[in-house]
Amino acid sequence: MRYRNEPSMDDGPNVQKKATRLRIFGRVQGVGFRYWTSHIAERWGIVGWVRNERDGSVTVECEGPEELVDRFIQLVRQGPPGSRVDHVEITPLAPKGTYRRFSIEF
Repeated sequence: MRYRNEPSMDDGPNVQKKATRLRIFGRVQGVGFRYWTSHIAERWGIVGWVRNERDGSVTVECEGPEELVDRFIQLVRQGPPGSRVDHVEITPLAPKGTYRRFSIEF
C-alpha cells in the first residue's frame, strides 16, 4: 500500500533526528490503529513503539529523521480507516538513538 506523498528514507549523516511521544484520543482501539501505525513506521524507517492505554487512548513513541517524523505525525492525526482521532497530545523528546525497530507493546 502506498501513501500519498510517501517520503523517502534518506538517512544520511546530516539528517536531523527527532523524537516525539504522541497520545492519541478518539476511537483508536479495536480498529487496527497499532498495526496500521507500526506498518507505516516500519515502512518509513521510524523506530519506537505503540501501545493501547487503559483509558482507551493509544500512545506512540517515535524517532527518526525530522521530516519523516513530522509526516508520520500528520498521518497519525488522520488515523486508519474505521478510526476517529479526536485529539493528539504531542510531547517532544530528546532522540535516544537506542531503538532498533518499531514495535507493538502489549
